[in-house]
Amino acid sequence: MGSHDVGDGARRWFDVADAVPLLLDARGVVTSWTRDAERLFGYVAAEAVGKDLAGLLTVGDAARVPDVLELCRRSGGWAGLLSARRKDQHPVPVMARFTSADEPGGPGHWLVLVNEMGGAHGWSMSRSVLEQMVAGSPIGIAIVDTDLRFVWSNETLAQFGGGAPESRLGLRLADVQPGFDAEAVEARMRQVLETGEPVVGYEHVGRLRAAPFRETAHMLSFTRLDDDRHRPMGVYYTVVDITDRHRARQRLALLDRAGRHIGRSLDTARTAQELAEVVVPGFADAVAVDLLESVLRGAEPVVERAEAPDGSVALRRAGLRSAGGGVGDGGTAVVSHPAGSPAVGCLTTGLAWRAERLGPDAADVNPYLPPVGAGAGPPSALIVPVRARGATLGVTTFLRRSTQEPFDEDDLTLAEDLVSRAAVCLDNARRYTRERDAALVLQRSLLPHRLSEQEAVEVAACYRPADTLTGLGGDWYDLIPLSGARVALVVGEVQGHGIDAAAAMGRLRTAVRTLAALELPPDEVLAHLDDLVSRAQEDGEAPEEDDGGPARAVGAGCLYVVYDPVDGRCAMAAAGHPAPAVVLPDGTISFVDLPQGPPLGAGGPPFESAELVLPEGSTLALHTDGLLSQSEQWTPEAGRERLVRALTARADSLDLRCRTVIDALVPDRPRDDVALLMARTRRLSPDRVAQWELPADPAAVAEARKAAARRLADWDLAELAFTTELVVSELVTNAIRYATGPIRLRLIRERALVCEVHDGGATTPHVRHPRTTDEGGRGLLLVSQVTRRWGTRFVPDGKIIWAEQSLTDPEV
Repeated sequence: MGSHDVGDGARRWFDVADAVPLLLDARGVVTSWTRDAERLFGYVAAEAVGKDLAGLLTVGDAARVPDVLELCRRSGGWAGLLSARRKDQHPVPVMARFTSADEPGGPGHWLVLVNEMGGAHGWSMSRSVLEQMVAGSPIGIAIVDTDLRFVWSNETLAQFGGGAPESRLGLRLADVQPGFDAEAVEARMRQVLETGEPVVGYEHVGRLRAAPFRETAHMLSFTRLDDDRHRPMGVYYTVVDITDRHRARQRLALLDRAGRHIGRSLDTARTAQELAEVVVPGFADAVAVDLLESVLRGAEPVVERAEAPDGSVALRRAGLRSAGGGVGDGGTAVVSHPAGSPAVGCLTTGLAWRAERLGPDAADVNPYLPPVGAGAGPPSALIVPVRARGATLGVTTFLRRSTQEPFDEDDLTLAEDLVSRAAVCLDNARRYTRERDAALVLQRSLLPHRLSEQEAVEVAACYRPADTLTGLGGDWYDLIPLSGARVALVVGEVQGHGIDAAAAMGRLRTAVRTLAALELPPDEVLAHLDDLVSRAQEDGEAPEEDDGGPARAVGAGCLYVVYDPVDGRCAMAAAGHPAPAVVLPDGTISFVDLPQGPPLGAGGPPFESAELVLPEGSTLALHTDGLLSQSEQWTPEAGRERLVRALTARADSLDLRCRTVIDALVPDRPRDDVALLMARTRRLSPDRVAQWELPADPAAVAEARKAAARRLADWDLAELAFTTELVVSELVTNAIRYATGPIRLRLIRERALVCEVHDGGATTPHVRHPRTTDEGGRGLLLVSQVTRRWGTRFVPDGKIIWAEQSLTDPEV
């Protein structure tokens, strides 16, 4: 078969020449009878030729035959429904068409084409109507044979490309639509030919010859055509253009994807990059998001002019994506837009700009657009301002290569919708950045800038704030020097996030330092802290937290540890806080069996302390619960196992070991704040501590002064002998005069010279301001004047009055 030839078998079935022809003379007598007529009416030719046609019709219609012939003589033809009767008297409805079979002015023979209505659906309508329905239908219609070659098609199908109906005859779909995915369509045709089941609503998306730059969508339906013996003879299919519906679905899908993927974080640069990644390559071939520098810093949007004579505007490229392979890392390059460029116009007016094709006069735009990959010719561009809450944050540039359909008004509307949604997320990220930075500044100002220098422990601390939607938390740590060369180690956390949490943390840290100055045991420190939080709650200073409400100190956790380097004793108590880990010098790691008290302000049983003796070189690891709870499958046991593994890692210094633990357990963007305080214990050597038991006899004061002076001489501190003898004399005299029980004098030499006098009394001495005529009452006043600081702390068997003299320069 040639490329334009149609076989006889196919033409036999697809032509309209299957009607039964009859030839009548001018009187309506049958002059010609065919085998098809014999099959239809049951009369052989000998029985029908020479008979009046009216004799072959039913009585009701027979009277109309002369009228029909008369109409034919006047108008030249007639078509309509008649009821014939077969030889067996069975009625047969037929469609009859009378046309003249002679030259004009001839004897008047008539050709009658008869179709049986039972097997010719639709012939109840006139042929001209049917032709108009098929030819004028807005739906493309075609018929292919069993070789999938075109037999017939209407004019509407030509609108989809591929040429006129007559040029398609004998060709396959791939021949008339090069580049079209014909295999998928023909696969559906073969499926219909094999199964006989119609395929309805098959959607095909691609590019047609009629619109090479435009992606189109069509809905096709396929139905098999059978002959009289029910053998397949071809496929009848229809084509409907649903490009507009397809593009509407694409727009809705793009908006839905944008809603799910843009704004997943509160990072400004990441949000800008998410916008670029959502729209490439589905909507544009390249996208650049340029924001004001102030927006990335979290400040209010301010248009900053570059230091150039043309008054150009400097923006920072925060997001970049290109289908040609270029992917930006966000926030790494400053882009200077010349004054008068479309980008600057969009910044100042807040109106979008569209160019179907960028011309050579658009040089002020091209240098700032990302690459779009291969493709000759100028691209199409959109520049849409990023506006939120009445302020312009920057501009977004969309680009399509010349091989794509240019942006139209619908695309501009969609781009504005996408950018407006992203703009709200960007502004939220900007506001969050501003608040988070303020909270960080506040929290870092409240955390210790450096830990106090002392000789009891070697310390290292790490703090990592949360970097999620919840933001900054209220974790803190502290080291507080105490009297007698002791130190207090503190870690704690406040519920909530943001500035409120940082402020609540600052209040608690200040309260802990104040209570530590009272020289109270750990359990009493927490008890007083709990009372402070409860009273603040009752007075309304810390409103209850609800969704989105301010942070509060109620429910906060705290761990308070006191270590004495003289004897290695370590006392601690916890309020709703995990117990610390202990790494012994031999590498053994364990967790302190610490009684857990209730969170601060929550109420419950009293706090209890635990006490243990630590060998020199032991390491205490105090941490907030965020260190162990970063995993989704977190359990207390699993968290402790992970901490043990991290603590076994070797490190050259305690600082490096602290960072190693944080890096091993905490991801780059933790879900919760993390504070870790590590302290390696030291011991004061025996030659740096001197202690004497004294009788409750006034004569012991002189012996105490002499013993202290001798020890200062041994320590090469003779220059402090006068002051120390004065302090010893006053403190021992007060103990003998006002207290009971044994009296002990102890000198400790570390960064300060500490003088301690222990007695069995339970009253706290106070500094008096005697009149000039008073003979006594000046002892503690003198002590306070000649020493750096002094105080009283209570112990189970009495109290200790102490005073310190600095051996180094005062701390800054």
